[in-house]
Amino acid sequence: MTCIALVVSDVDGTLLTKNKTLTDGAKSAVRRLRDAGIGFTVTSSRPTIGMRFLIEPLGITLPVGAFNGSCIVDPQLNPIEQHLIPASAAERSLDIFNGFGIDVWLFTNDLWLTRRGDSEFVPGEKRAIKSDPTVVGDFSPYLSTACKIVGASSDAGLLQRCETAMQEALGAQAMAVKSQSFYLDVTPPGCDKGTFVQAIAKRMGISTDAVATIGDMHNDLAMFRNSGVSIAMGNAADVVRKQATHVTASNEDEGFAGAIEMILRGNEAG
Repeated sequence: MTCIALVVSDVDGTLLTKNKTLTDGAKSAVRRLRDAGIGFTVTSSRPTIGMRFLIEPLGITLPVGAFNGSCIVDPQLNPIEQHLIPASAAERSLDIFNGFGIDVWLFTNDLWLTRRGDSEFVPGEKRAIKSDPTVVGDFSPYLSTACKIVGASSDAGLLQRCETAMQEALGAQAMAVKSQSFYLDVTPPGCDKGTFVQAIAKRMGISTDAVATIGDMHNDLAMFRNSGVSIAMGNAADVVRKQATHVTASNEDEGFAGAIEMILRGNEAG
Protein backbone atom coordinates (compact mmCIF):
# COMPACT_ATOMS: atom_id res chain seq x y z
CA MET A 1 0.00 0.00 0.00
CA THR A 2 1.22 3.52 -0.86
CA CYS A 3 2.22 5.52 2.21
CA ILE A 4 0.02 8.55 2.84
CA ALA A 5 1.78 11.87 2.19
CA LEU A 6 -1.26 14.20 2.37
CA VAL A 7 -4.51 14.30 4.34
CA VAL A 8 -7.44 16.38 3.07
CA SER A 9 -10.34 16.85 5.46
CA ASP A 10 -13.85 18.20 5.26
CA VAL A 11 -14.71 20.75 7.96
CA ASP A 12 -18.32 20.72 9.21
CA GLY A 13 -19.44 17.35 10.53
CA THR A 14 -15.86 16.08 10.28
CA LEU A 15 -13.14 18.31 11.70
CA LEU A 16 -15.57 20.29 13.87
CA THR A 17 -18.13 19.17 16.43
CA LYS A 18 -21.82 19.96 16.09
CA ASN A 19 -21.33 23.27 17.88
CA LYS A 20 -18.51 24.18 15.47
CA THR A 21 -15.72 23.56 17.97
CA LEU A 22 -12.19 22.57 16.97
CA THR A 23 -11.22 20.22 19.79
CA ASP A 24 -7.81 19.89 21.39
CA GLY A 25 -7.83 16.30 20.17
CA ALA A 26 -8.24 17.44 16.57
CA LYS A 27 -5.46 20.00 16.89
CA SER A 28 -3.17 17.42 18.47
CA ALA A 29 -3.92 14.96 15.67
CA VAL A 30 -2.88 17.48 13.01
CA ARG A 31 0.34 18.18 14.91
CA ARG A 32 1.06 14.45 14.85
CA LEU A 33 0.63 14.46 11.08
CA ARG A 34 3.03 17.37 10.75
CA ASP A 35 5.58 15.61 13.00
CA ALA A 36 5.31 12.56 10.75
CA GLY A 37 6.01 14.68 7.66
CA ILE A 38 2.48 14.32 6.28
CA GLY A 39 0.80 17.34 4.69
CA PHE A 40 -2.62 18.53 5.84
CA THR A 41 -5.27 20.84 4.46
CA VAL A 42 -9.04 21.27 4.34
CA THR A 43 -11.76 21.67 1.75
CA SER A 44 -15.31 22.66 2.50
CA SER A 45 -18.53 24.03 1.09
CA ARG A 46 -17.82 27.01 3.36
CA PRO A 47 -17.05 30.39 1.82
CA THR A 48 -13.48 31.61 1.89
CA ILE A 49 -14.20 33.89 4.86
CA GLY A 50 -15.44 30.89 6.84
CA MET A 51 -12.07 29.11 6.67
CA ARG A 52 -9.90 31.79 8.27
CA PHE A 53 -10.29 30.63 11.89
CA LEU A 54 -8.81 27.19 11.06
CA ILE A 55 -5.53 28.28 9.52
CA GLU A 56 -3.50 29.30 12.58
CA PRO A 57 -4.71 26.69 15.11
CA LEU A 58 -3.97 23.89 12.64
CA GLY A 59 -0.76 25.37 11.25
CA ILE A 60 -2.02 25.01 7.67
CA THR A 61 0.60 25.97 5.09
CA LEU A 62 -0.94 24.32 2.00
CA PRO A 63 -3.70 25.84 -0.15
CA VAL A 64 -7.27 25.48 1.13
CA GLY A 65 -10.39 24.66 -0.90
CA ALA A 66 -13.48 26.81 -0.32
CA PHE A 67 -16.90 26.58 -2.01
CA ASN A 68 -16.62 22.78 -2.45
CA GLY A 69 -13.16 23.17 -3.94
CA SER A 70 -14.12 25.61 -6.70
CA CYS A 71 -12.04 28.34 -5.05
CA ILE A 72 -8.46 27.50 -4.05
CA VAL A 73 -6.79 30.04 -1.76
CA ASP A 74 -3.44 30.30 -0.03
CA PRO A 75 -3.23 30.29 3.80
CA GLN A 76 -3.68 34.08 3.76
CA LEU A 77 -6.93 33.46 1.80
CA ASN A 78 -5.63 35.07 -1.38
CA PRO A 79 -7.16 33.40 -4.45
CA ILE A 80 -4.92 31.00 -6.36
CA GLU A 81 -7.66 29.63 -8.61
CA GLN A 82 -11.29 30.75 -8.64
CA HIS A 83 -14.30 29.58 -10.64
CA LEU A 84 -17.75 31.19 -10.78
CA ILE A 85 -21.23 29.90 -11.51
CA PRO A 86 -22.31 30.97 -15.02
CA ALA A 87 -24.79 33.84 -14.63
CA SER A 88 -27.50 31.99 -16.56
CA ALA A 89 -27.15 28.95 -14.26
CA ALA A 90 -27.18 31.19 -11.20
CA GLU A 91 -30.42 32.79 -12.37
CA ARG A 92 -31.98 29.41 -13.14
CA SER A 93 -31.05 28.02 -9.73
CA LEU A 94 -32.65 31.00 -8.00
CA ASP A 95 -35.86 30.40 -9.98
CA ILE A 96 -35.90 26.75 -8.88
CA PHE A 97 -35.26 27.52 -5.21
CA ASN A 98 -37.99 30.17 -5.32
CA GLY A 99 -40.36 27.71 -6.97
CA PHE A 100 -39.87 25.28 -4.08
CA GLY A 101 -40.27 28.08 -1.53
CA ILE A 102 -36.77 27.50 -0.15
CA ASP A 103 -34.75 30.27 1.51
CA VAL A 104 -31.80 31.31 -0.66
CA TRP A 105 -28.32 32.70 0.05
CA LEU A 106 -25.76 33.85 -2.51
CA PHE A 107 -22.04 33.96 -1.79
CA THR A 108 -19.45 35.95 -3.69
CA ASN A 109 -15.77 35.64 -2.81
CA ASP A 110 -16.16 38.10 0.07
CA LEU A 111 -19.90 38.55 0.67
CA TRP A 112 -22.73 36.45 2.09
CA LEU A 113 -26.02 37.80 0.70
CA THR A 114 -29.52 37.00 1.88
CA ARG A 115 -32.96 38.48 1.34
CA ARG A 116 -34.00 37.62 4.90
CA GLY A 117 -31.66 38.33 7.77
CA ASP A 118 -34.04 36.63 10.22
CA SER A 119 -34.47 33.30 8.41
CA GLU A 120 -34.14 29.99 10.25
CA PHE A 121 -30.55 29.05 9.46
CA VAL A 122 -28.92 32.49 9.46
CA PRO A 123 -27.93 32.45 13.19
CA GLY A 124 -26.23 29.07 12.82
CA GLU A 125 -24.36 30.13 9.69
CA LYS A 126 -23.19 33.30 11.44
CA ARG A 127 -21.71 31.18 14.24
CA ALA A 128 -20.21 28.73 11.79
CA ILE A 129 -18.41 31.12 9.43
CA LYS A 130 -17.96 33.92 11.98
CA SER A 131 -19.35 36.53 9.62
CA ASP A 132 -22.60 38.47 9.17
CA PRO A 133 -24.77 38.44 6.05
CA THR A 134 -25.59 41.42 3.88
CA VAL A 135 -29.34 41.75 3.37
CA VAL A 136 -30.34 42.67 -0.19
CA GLY A 137 -33.67 42.98 -1.92
CA ASP A 138 -32.45 41.56 -5.22
CA PHE A 139 -29.67 39.10 -6.10
CA SER A 140 -29.54 40.23 -9.76
CA PRO A 141 -26.49 42.56 -9.41
CA TYR A 142 -24.45 39.66 -8.03
CA LEU A 143 -25.28 36.88 -10.50
CA SER A 144 -22.08 37.37 -12.48
CA THR A 145 -19.88 37.01 -9.37
CA ALA A 146 -21.63 34.09 -7.65
CA CYS A 147 -19.26 31.50 -6.12
CA LYS A 148 -22.04 29.52 -4.43
CA ILE A 149 -25.82 29.64 -4.09
CA VAL A 150 -27.39 27.83 -1.15
CA GLY A 151 -30.92 26.69 -0.48
CA ALA A 152 -31.59 26.19 3.23
CA SER A 153 -34.54 24.18 4.54
CA SER A 154 -35.36 21.99 7.54
CA ASP A 155 -37.72 19.97 5.30
CA ALA A 156 -35.42 17.13 4.18
CA GLY A 157 -37.94 15.72 1.72
CA LEU A 158 -38.51 19.10 0.09
CA LEU A 159 -34.77 19.68 -0.20
CA GLN A 160 -34.28 16.24 -1.76
CA ARG A 161 -36.94 16.95 -4.39
CA CYS A 162 -35.36 20.32 -5.04
CA GLU A 163 -31.93 18.70 -5.45
CA THR A 164 -33.28 16.30 -8.08
CA ALA A 165 -35.02 19.12 -9.95
CA MET A 166 -31.93 21.31 -9.73
CA GLN A 167 -29.62 18.64 -11.12
CA GLU A 168 -32.00 17.93 -13.99
CA ALA A 169 -32.44 21.62 -14.82
CA LEU A 170 -28.78 22.66 -14.57
CA GLY A 171 -27.17 19.62 -16.15
CA ALA A 172 -23.52 20.40 -16.82
CA GLN A 173 -23.99 24.13 -16.21
CA ALA A 174 -23.39 23.84 -12.45
CA MET A 175 -22.99 21.33 -9.61
CA ALA A 176 -25.90 20.81 -7.18
CA VAL A 177 -25.30 18.67 -4.09
CA LYS A 178 -26.16 18.77 -0.39
CA SER A 179 -23.35 19.82 1.97
CA GLN A 180 -25.53 19.36 5.07
CA SER A 181 -28.90 17.68 5.47
CA PHE A 182 -30.44 21.17 5.42
CA TYR A 183 -28.21 22.87 2.78
CA LEU A 184 -28.31 22.35 -0.98
CA ASP A 185 -25.29 23.97 -2.66
CA VAL A 186 -25.03 25.13 -6.24
CA THR A 187 -21.41 25.62 -7.26
CA PRO A 188 -19.41 26.10 -10.50
CA PRO A 189 -19.32 23.24 -13.04
CA GLY A 190 -16.36 20.90 -13.27
CA CYS A 191 -15.08 21.71 -9.78
CA ASP A 192 -15.59 19.71 -6.63
CA LYS A 193 -13.65 18.38 -3.67
CA GLY A 194 -12.19 15.71 -5.94
CA THR A 195 -10.66 18.25 -8.33
CA PHE A 196 -9.26 20.04 -5.28
CA VAL A 197 -7.55 16.83 -4.14
CA GLN A 198 -6.08 16.40 -7.62
CA ALA A 199 -4.81 20.00 -7.66
CA ILE A 200 -3.08 19.75 -4.27
CA ALA A 201 -1.58 16.34 -5.06
CA LYS A 202 -0.18 17.77 -8.30
CA ARG A 203 1.18 20.79 -6.42
CA MET A 204 2.97 18.45 -4.01
CA GLY A 205 4.20 16.17 -6.78
CA ILE A 206 2.48 13.09 -5.39
CA SER A 207 -0.02 10.56 -6.68
CA THR A 208 -3.60 10.77 -5.46
CA ASP A 209 -3.01 7.22 -4.17
CA ALA A 210 -0.85 8.89 -1.50
CA VAL A 211 -3.77 11.06 -0.34
CA ALA A 212 -6.18 10.21 2.50
CA THR A 213 -9.51 12.04 2.70
CA ILE A 214 -11.95 12.38 5.60
CA GLY A 215 -15.60 13.45 5.31
CA ASP A 216 -19.23 12.91 6.18
CA MET A 217 -21.52 14.16 3.41
CA HIS A 218 -22.44 13.44 -0.21
CA ASN A 219 -20.22 16.28 -1.44
CA ASP A 220 -17.25 14.45 0.10
CA LEU A 221 -17.68 11.43 -2.18
CA ALA A 222 -15.85 13.23 -4.99
CA MET A 223 -12.71 13.44 -2.88
CA PHE A 224 -13.16 9.84 -1.69
CA ARG A 225 -13.02 8.79 -5.36
CA ASN A 226 -9.79 10.72 -5.86
CA SER A 227 -7.77 9.39 -2.93
CA GLY A 228 -5.99 6.21 -2.00
CA VAL A 229 -7.65 6.04 1.42
CA SER A 230 -11.02 7.49 2.38
CA ILE A 231 -12.44 7.64 5.88
CA ALA A 232 -16.10 8.36 6.61
CA MET A 233 -17.21 9.81 9.91
CA GLY A 234 -19.46 7.73 12.14
CA ASN A 235 -22.13 10.43 11.79
CA ALA A 236 -22.12 10.11 7.98
CA ALA A 237 -25.08 8.76 6.04
CA ASP A 238 -25.04 5.07 5.09
CA VAL A 239 -24.30 5.83 1.44
CA VAL A 240 -21.21 7.83 2.43
CA ARG A 241 -19.93 5.21 4.87
CA LYS A 242 -20.39 2.44 2.27
CA GLN A 243 -18.19 4.27 -0.25
CA ALA A 244 -15.31 4.88 2.18
CA THR A 245 -12.30 2.67 2.79
CA HIS A 246 -12.76 2.98 6.57
CA VAL A 247 -15.24 4.40 9.08
CA THR A 248 -14.23 6.25 12.23
CA ALA A 249 -16.21 7.50 15.23
CA SER A 250 -18.57 10.49 15.02
CA ASN A 251 -17.54 14.13 15.14
CA GLU A 252 -18.90 14.24 18.69
CA ASP A 253 -16.57 11.43 19.76
CA GLU A 254 -13.19 12.58 18.37
CA GLY A 255 -13.76 10.72 15.12
CA PHE A 256 -11.37 13.03 13.26
CA ALA A 257 -8.53 12.21 15.68
CA GLY A 258 -9.43 8.54 15.29
CA ALA A 259 -9.15 8.84 11.50
CA ILE A 260 -5.70 10.40 11.81
CA GLU A 261 -4.65 7.52 14.07
CA MET A 262 -5.78 5.05 11.37
CA ILE A 263 -3.67 6.88 8.78
CA LEU A 264 -0.56 6.98 10.98
CA ARG A 265 -0.90 3.29 11.85
CA GLY A 266 -1.32 2.43 8.18
CA ASN A 267 1.89 4.24 7.30
CA GLU A 268 3.76 2.51 10.10
CA ALA A 269 2.52 -0.87 8.88
CA GLY A 270 3.85 -0.02 5.42
